[in-house]
Amino acid sequence: MSQREEVWRKRVEREAEKRKKVEEYYKQSLKEAQESSTKLVMMGPDCEEGPHSAMKEDEFYDAVELGLDRMEQEEAFRARLKELEPLSSGLPRQIHPLNSEIERITLEQLHYARLSVGEGGWELFAEDGEMRMYKREEEVNGFVVDPLKAVHTVKGFTGHEMCHYFFSPEVRNEWEMTLEQMTILETIAEDTIVFLQIHKRIWPATQRDAVFWSHIRGVPDSKNPESPDIWIVCNNSTEHSSAPNSNSKYIRMNITVSLTCQTIIKPPKNGAEITRNDLTCKITYCSVVNPGGWAPASVLRSVYKREYPKFLKKFTQYVHEKTKNKPILF
Repeated sequence: MSQREEVWRKRVEREAEKRKKVEEYYKQSLKEAQESSTKLVMMGPDCEEGPHSAMKEDEFYDAVELGLDRMEQEEAFRARLKELEPLSSGLPRQIHPLNSEIERITLEQLHYARLSVGEGGWELFAEDGEMRMYKREEEVNGFVVDPLKAVHTVKGFTGHEMCHYFFSPEVRNEWEMTLEQMTILETIAEDTIVFLQIHKRIWPATQRDAVFWSHIRGVPDSKNPESPDIWIVCNNSTEHSSAPNSNSKYIRMNITVSLTCQTIIKPPKNGAEITRNDLTCKITYCSVVNPGGWAPASVLRSVYKREYPKFLKKFTQYVHEKTKNKPILF
């Protein structure tokens, strides 16, 4: 009888210990959930400054202090970026370690850009005047990486001018509205630069950055040798010792983007000088972007369907304004 009681006593003790651990785990989980809920609520309009704010005084102070700390950290990080001296090999691009990749991907992108949209299973998702935007829905390891292709025709400037402004770091902040900071990591050649770009955060998404080489070139038009060169800018993600992904506080995007532009000239009457009224630029924009992170696929697709047409329209308007009173750059 005493042995049986001892067995039952030990069993009751074990059950009591298990119950205690479960209760402690429940209390801890509840506390974390409440803290998480508070953080989410504090992002809402009821917790902004104002006479009807739901935040207590100490919560408001903590939020301001946290925001200031983050600003100091980000300012220190950007200061370190500004101190980076852009590398320059001083060697021709043709013997740089990235040259074979630059050649291969640039020519691939030029080939894809010149294929008609009837080749490759493209689906039209937006149109505005002369602009048509196509997509193919694809996912890699759960990430949305839909290839996009836009075709557009704009009058008044050349393909060289369009690509010049897309490539040039001196003017990028004038048209790239999502850009928070740009750093040149390396100048491989006059036509090839390695960039680090930090993009603005859009809550609740995590802020993102990208490291990529950018290359510009003119290519003879094989179908019409008498025409001006076809111009292309190709951007492709790479790794760089000055900005390793392991040290980044952002989610790093992986990109392959190309802008291919062909100039069509309407011959002036009576041999008159060519003016901007005689110029038409045929634009093809191709993009494959893996944003990384865990943003919902439906949200990403809704965003790019809205933002990509806006971007291309605004950028062509920007180039038109920049070139309208300048000599033509063929």
